[in-house]
Amino acid sequence: MTLIKTSILTAIATIVKILAGFLINKIVAMEAGASGLAMIGQLQNFITLSSGLSNGSINNGIVKYTSENINDIEYKKKLFSTALKISILISFLCMLVLSIFNDEITLYLFDSLENKNIISLFSITIVFYSLNILLISILNAQGEIKKYVLSNIANSIFMIVLVFFLTKTIGFKGSLYALVISQTLVFIITSLFVIKSSWFKKSYFKHKFDIAIANDLFKFSIMSLVSLIVSLGSTLYIRNYIGENLSWNDAGYWQAIKFISDGYLMIITMSLNIYYLPKLASITNKLLLKKEIAYGYKIVLPISIVLAIIIYVLKEYIIIILFTEEFNPVIELFKWQLFGDILKIGSWMLSIILIAKAQVKYFIVGEILFSFLFVILSIFLIDIYSLVGITYAFVINYTLYWLYMYIVYKKYLRSCNETIS
Repeated sequence: MTLIKTSILTAIATIVKILAGFLINKIVAMEAGASGLAMIGQLQNFITLSSGLSNGSINNGIVKYTSENINDIEYKKKLFSTALKISILISFLCMLVLSIFNDEITLYLFDSLENKNIISLFSITIVFYSLNILLISILNAQGEIKKYVLSNIANSIFMIVLVFFLTKTIGFKGSLYALVISQTLVFIITSLFVIKSSWFKKSYFKHKFDIAIANDLFKFSIMSLVSLIVSLGSTLYIRNYIGENLSWNDAGYWQAIKFISDGYLMIITMSLNIYYLPKLASITNKLLLKKEIAYGYKIVLPISIVLAIIIYVLKEYIIIILFTEEFNPVIELFKWQLFGDILKIGSWMLSIILIAKAQVKYFIVGEILFSFLFVILSIFLIDIYSLVGITYAFVINYTLYWLYMYIVYKKYLRSCNETIS
């Protein structure tokens, strides 16, 4: 499947997801204002972090090794069975940690114990997050893009229905419960898609644990875990810093611009993740790798720039439609945030090579270094320029990150023969 076809299919799922997100934010903004939106952002980041940890963040490894061994049935049986056992074991350990440190986590996320039951429920359902990520990764790796898309659409629909119903029924806390419950329902849908696939057999998940494959998967686990922990950890820290040093309304304004930014970029990043990761993983020729990257830049960067310009021109209308007039201070954040988004996409297109080719050292160094740099720059510039300072930090950080990725990319190519792994 080509990048264009993949982009069309994933764009459908992404648009549905974005629309669902817009509706959720609108409901929360009307129900609880900017401070409520900040709380939603805290919980969403924590769920993303925890669910990534809950399956060992092996999903990229599943995509790579399935793509490389697409016709080797026996290998895939070992791979899927080992991945399933890893997911169940680690999600169980995460459940214990969430249960033991429930009070501490609740206080950090919400600054009170009022929402303690939210974390308790999440600890029980986290296994379904883990298994859904596993099955989604397998659908992607097997080239089942239509089913991948439908599963993501189901997730979006369940989310908006639950948020609307529970928020109207029990208020703002219902929005928090909806975020936790929805993935359990989606797991059932994803399971049906996998079971009804022509390639599916129960034997794919009944093989004994394979240590060699587990070691290969954990190469990707290390990269993904580091990325999750430092990127989402830095986001949680910065949001808390804004809330405590400016106001929680300001934290909500930053959450709003982040949501807009992440929303429109999702159309691009989902397409790249579904198309590029298996594609780059399967390329074994240096010249073809360079051509694929150049091809991607010719398509993706112009699209990113056009989308950023459109959003900037329509920014006042976007705020009114997505949120309320209370969020008008967000307008000041658009210019540099959107410029930073373009830099982010440019750097991401090179960083995915490190994931596809399991270049663990360079990837980890980059993730840790530039996540910490973003925190430092944000604190420094927020103290000087108030909230808009965080967008200056965003631009500076991704300018340097893209430069770092370009240097690493060139170094990687020089280290390769004509045939690469």
